[in-house]
Amino acid sequence: MTPTTAPAPRATMLTPFTIAIFRAIWIAGLVSNVGTWMQNVAGVWLVTTLTTSALLVAMMQAATSLPAFLLSMPAGAMADLVDRRRLLLFTQGFMAVVATVLGVLTLMDNVSALGVLGFTFLLGMGAALNSPIWQAVTTELVPRPVLPFAITLNGVSNNIARAIGPAIGGVIIAYYSAGWVFVLNGVSFLGTWAVVYFWKREQEVSSGPAENFTGALRAGLRYVQYSPAIYGVLVRTFAFSFGATAMWALVSVVIARRLHLSSGHYGVMLSWLGAGAVTGAFLMGRAGSRLSFNQRVLLGVLMFAGTNVALALVSQIYLLYAVMFFSGIAWLMVMTSFSTTVQLNVPKWVQARVISVYMLVFQAGMSLGSLAWGELADHLSLETSLLIAAGWMLVSTLLALPFPMRPAEGLDLAPAEHWPDPETEGEIDPDDGPVVVMIEYHVEPADWPAFRAAAEQLKRLRLRDGALRAGMFADVAHPTRLTEFYYVATWGEHQRQHHRFTKEDQVVEAQVLSFHSGPEVPRVSHFLAFPNASNVEMATPMQTQESQR
Repeated sequence: MTPTTAPAPRATMLTPFTIAIFRAIWIAGLVSNVGTWMQNVAGVWLVTTLTTSALLVAMMQAATSLPAFLLSMPAGAMADLVDRRRLLLFTQGFMAVVATVLGVLTLMDNVSALGVLGFTFLLGMGAALNSPIWQAVTTELVPRPVLPFAITLNGVSNNIARAIGPAIGGVIIAYYSAGWVFVLNGVSFLGTWAVVYFWKREQEVSSGPAENFTGALRAGLRYVQYSPAIYGVLVRTFAFSFGATAMWALVSVVIARRLHLSSGHYGVMLSWLGAGAVTGAFLMGRAGSRLSFNQRVLLGVLMFAGTNVALALVSQIYLLYAVMFFSGIAWLMVMTSFSTTVQLNVPKWVQARVISVYMLVFQAGMSLGSLAWGELADHLSLETSLLIAAGWMLVSTLLALPFPMRPAEGLDLAPAEHWPDPETEGEIDPDDGPVVVMIEYHVEPADWPAFRAAAEQLKRLRLRDGALRAGMFADVAHPTRLTEFYYVATWGEHQRQHHRFTKEDQVVEAQVLSFHSGPEVPRVSHFLAFPNASNVEMATPMQTQESQR
């Protein structure tokens, strides 16, 4: 009788907590998130008491969000180039120092409104540098099948902090001082710093020549441009955040102007929102096998459209509390679906850069949406603005047709490493270039339509992984001989292409090779721009026949 292997236990929402390092970092992150929300309340309140300028109070939000626009993409590039553990130690330590210094100055009554704005901007810089790294690190802490649950739990952490942080901060401000809130926030960063310090991260083995900072930024943008699964999520993320921000921007106005209630009701509304998000995490854990990410997003968008309609038309506050609870569920459901889809579709070498682009698009939708819905509320009416936002979200569901979110859990994005290094005469400097790679196929005319479709997919992969141009040409003298070419800026960039090609990409490559009918494998030639060429384009060929590159 053949022994059978017991199936692996099915992952649940609690599975990531069985991994010690994830559990420790999650708890530390929760404490830090609570401190951050306490800081937000204390900062705005302190500026309000230090100045009569409404502009300076309003600039607190800009001081928090502007660094994300300025530093999100550079932070993503740094996270892919530099050791992520060291970067986290720097960002957490930096924010601890900034918050603590602000707290000490506040307790000494030695800070102005402009000073608070300046320190808030510095904290925003730390957060902008930290966020892409923090999200990318999650993929290192848990196995791929557990990743959706880990990302959801990260969202739960932020929403728990959103629900209790402002309340704790408000109590400390009322009985003590905003300065103590800042000091406690600084201490909360030290907890995360300590956990990261004791994390024994596996050392990564470098593959190919190191990227420079500018090249890394270009590579990240190029990867997004030629990855339909990624830019589809980005389009839908912008559409959702643009419409959903009507709730975030106008709920306080609904409470104060339409319902004529106190700020206490506003705080309770946000608490119900946070409670809904936490509940949504565990509902998603149970419904994960029943609803795809695409279905979760569609359901969440419809729920948020209903939220905007309710804020515009419903007058009973207790009904609105229930609406906000379901809005929290919808918010977590949509945002974790987007974030998980992005991370499941991206290989490790470019992960933080793609996450930073995703975060930038999300922030852009929130910022532009706040301006748009606020302007409409001022020039038309509050109710009209919310109803138009609801209409926007209903129409945005149609984006699921051109930009569907397909399952990505089964993708194998590990480097294929199946291309041998080209044979060369002597050493080539990684900065030498440009490089042209030409691959010769023999394809029967009857197979051309199918070959062309497969070759287009391969062309997209070439461009995604570093090629500046790519194409396919037919020999006019020998119609069955087709030559693929792609053009790369430097020899080093072509070497990096060898390590960027994934096992999933091999499926596309194999489909192209299946149409080759020659007696030998396709011939591959590498052409390097002739050294010290002056005003004349010259190249030296290096030909190999081992395999396609």
